[in-house]
Amino acid sequence: MDSRVAVASLGGTITMTGSGAVSPTLGAQDLVGGLEVGEIATLATIPGASLTFATLLETFDWADEQVARGAAGVVIIQGTDTLEETAYFFDCLWPHEEPLVVTGAMRHPGLPGADGPANLAAAVSVAAASNSRGRGALLVLNDEIHAARWVRKAHSSLMNAFASFPGPLGLQVEGAPQYFHPAHRLPALPRPLDAPAVPLIEATVDDDGAILDWLNVQGVVVAATGAGHVSQGMAEAISRARFPVVVASRTGAGTTFRNTYGFTGSESDLIQRGAVMAGWLCPRKSRVLLRLALGSESPVEDVFTVRGGVF
Repeated sequence: MDSRVAVASLGGTITMTGSGAVSPTLGAQDLVGGLEVGEIATLATIPGASLTFATLLETFDWADEQVARGAAGVVIIQGTDTLEETAYFFDCLWPHEEPLVVTGAMRHPGLPGADGPANLAAAVSVAAASNSRGRGALLVLNDEIHAARWVRKAHSSLMNAFASFPGPLGLQVEGAPQYFHPAHRLPALPRPLDAPAVPLIEATVDDDGAILDWLNVQGVVVAATGAGHVSQGMAEAISRARFPVVVASRTGAGTTFRNTYGFTGSESDLIQRGAVMAGWLCPRKSRVLLRLALGSESPVEDVFTVRGGVF
């Protein structure tokens, strides 16, 4: 049994080297340096944009095994492009009190002020801390600790690229995490047997909704305008859809409504047409949740009712 933190790498900017344009080459052992950690594994060496649900399920199984073997927590290193989605993926499934922390870097190791070492050290500290227990999956970058449910990548390149609405869950201060709120989390979802393909489409001006008629899928997330609104054409296409349609807000903050507006394509109209409203979940996390719900045969509306609200 090893009561230290287990660390695995999937790749990303933190692992990238090269002269000129860089690509992922470093493994987990290259990154941990002198950090006191337990099990170290390189599970993939790819950019964040190329991660798949299959890789994430394999990573989840590895992390689950480390905790079963006595790890105090788990750190997953990966590219930041999809970090907000994978953090939420792990958070939905993670059944343990021990924390699972995801981290990465905005600057590759060849740049001045590369942030990878500091981010990894902070992530290991957060994963090992007793006050991190019971908080599910956390995202740690730039000395900020974000809840997986709320965090998003809000800038393409700055060191403080990640933001949460209404704010970070805590901060790494003098080498230790400090939290602004007590631990609270929802029960884990069942591990899916698979993760069916679920496209994410965005509602826009003059949108006829025809794309929904062309799709042969098991579910769709629509990134709707405002509080969950689409065009008349998209609303009619939602009525014709032969699969679950989840409607989230494309705005980046705020919840979908349920009964404020009554026009064709409004939130109340879409609910009457069978759409499921995502609540406070953004479109990208709604897609993750819908895939997990479909893959475990969980009732879609019930899952979003529980996980789309505030608590």
